[in-house]
Amino acid sequence: MNIKKNSIGDDFMSLKEEIISSIENSVLKYESKEYFRNPIVGFSSADNPLYEELKDIIGPDHLHPKDILPTARTVVSFFIPFSQIVVDSNIESSTVSYEWAKSYVEANKLINQISGELVDYLRNKNIDAATIKATHNFDEKTLKSAWSHRSAAFIANMGKFGLNRMIITKAGCAGRFGTVIISAHIPIENEENAEYCLYYKNESCQKCVESCPQNALSPDKEFDRFKCNDLLLKNADEYSHLGLCDVCGKCVVSCPFAVIKS
Repeated sequence: MNIKKNSIGDDFMSLKEEIISSIENSVLKYESKEYFRNPIVGFSSADNPLYEELKDIIGPDHLHPKDILPTARTVVSFFIPFSQIVVDSNIESSTVSYEWAKSYVEANKLINQISGELVDYLRNKNIDAATIKATHNFDEKTLKSAWSHRSAAFIANMGKFGLNRMIITKAGCAGRFGTVIISAHIPIENEENAEYCLYYKNESCQKCVESCPQNALSPDKEFDRFKCNDLLLKNADEYSHLGLCDVCGKCVVSCPFAVIKS
């Protein structure tokens, strides 16, 4: 099937399914797939006004989808959830577990692989597409990213932010996000995000705050990204043999909704 750039209607419902299938297949065939569960995929319009608001929320250097791909019409967001074994390992360990560190490195590799494969697939259909690397696209002075995968996922109605600053999706919050920007228009389904975070729901939980080794999280104060980063760099040194591995994840695995199984 040859889907042209300006097609509309049923063809693009098929394209949507093809994109989801492509991402799911990439996870299934990945060599270290035991670290992950089935991915979930969301879509948002590149013209959604929330993308412009991110320049005020995150910083003026945050990119708009059309800064990355001038012909952008749709932003594809995907979430690769970590397996229960990976999450449990980081709960049981007082320091960052090997499994958590390894899954972080493998997830970043997988996200970059998925993005590259999807872009090649779409370009063969005469659809422009652009990737954004999985991580380390931030300013080293401000520690703020030029692109927030999590914010794109929020705009795609994949979940809401919890007190731990993670998006809690229908599969949980333990995992990694990726983004691909495409020139094709895909109809957006406006689903209402469920509120999983118990703090935002009824203030009954602050487990992420209590579990932060750096006291960087607070319901009353702004997140201290510098305190957090200090520990991430120490952990990166410990696991340097795995690759670039600035991880912690204690605020994630302590969340009652770290893993949600359908």
